[in-house]
Amino acid sequence: MTKIINDKDSGFCFGVVNAINKAEEELNKDGILYCLGDIVHNSREVERLEALGLNTINHCDFKELHNVKVLLRAHGEPPETYEIARQNNIEIIDATCPVVLRLQRQIKLKHQHKSDEGQIVIYGQKGHAEVLGLVGQTNGTAIVIEKTEDLDKLDFTKDIYLYSQTTKSLEGFGELVKEISSRIAPDTRFEYFDTICRQVANRMPRIRTFAAEHDLIFFVSGKKSSNGKILFNECQSINPNSHLIADASEINFSLIREAKSIGICGATSTPKWLMEEIRQAINSHLDSNTL
Repeated sequence: MTKIINDKDSGFCFGVVNAINKAEEELNKDGILYCLGDIVHNSREVERLEALGLNTINHCDFKELHNVKVLLRAHGEPPETYEIARQNNIEIIDATCPVVLRLQRQIKLKHQHKSDEGQIVIYGQKGHAEVLGLVGQTNGTAIVIEKTEDLDKLDFTKDIYLYSQTTKSLEGFGELVKEISSRIAPDTRFEYFDTICRQVANRMPRIRTFAAEHDLIFFVSGKKSSNGKILFNECQSINPNSHLIADASEINFSLIREAKSIGICGATSTPKWLMEEIRQAINSHLDSNTL
């Protein structure tokens, strides 16, 4: 008998739940709501909300809108977005994650009070929505670092203030801190701020444990999710028989023949209903093959 277990710790983080709740609340009022970018990096959940009337737009579209409601997703936005909204009489439904909002304020305050030559550095994914919002707090002057090799962009004779995108790994952040500390010039200030969300970071050890408990892992995630990529890589490092899928249509049923235990898990952007859909699809396949 094959066991199929859904990971109870996988699924939306608080920030995503908050954004989706706000979207559904507004759609229930009058059914007209725009969202600046995908509300979550999961195409199936975006499709579900668009069926309810959510209109996903990009920043170019946003600049052309007037007198409407626009939801800002959990990732946050730079100050420029709020200014455009003010000019165009756009009502902002702000679903920025509180953890991201607090980080934005920290970076803005440091930018205002640092020396002219001080460098604000953000450990994060270039072009990611949250990182764009963080860089915006510094008038575009913050330096984005994705890996230790990028540290050559820094001037180690000038003050460095290091922050992190909230969904990055603690291990990666620790490596950057160690490397900068070893290269910073004497009497030069180096301050680092661990701004990684623990609700996200704590999933790393949990996902490792879950991956080790099963013969086969299906990791459910949208292709755009940076958190999904990080967590999936952790699954694979523990259990090489881990497979990334976006939905039930991508299940390779030949993989389940020898599996006695199948684990289904996902990212902070993966809805629990989608993981349950995967479980039901596998169950149906197993049932039809035992008849």
